[in-house]
Amino acid sequence: MTLVDLYAAHAATGIRPGTLRVWLHRGKITHHGHDRAGRALINLDELPTPAPVKAA
Repeated sequence: MTLVDLYAAHAATGIRPGTLRVWLHRGKITHHGHDRAGRALINLDELPTPAPVKAA
């Protein structure tokens, strides 16, 4: 389990933090508490992996 905040998850997957917040609210992904700064923590392993970028 790799717990990260929404912004680190965005950097790793490309999924916008606002989308991740909606998924948290709807129960699509699990909320795992907060870090010391009060940011929501999610499991990076629950998120879909980014699609590989095709070269032109």
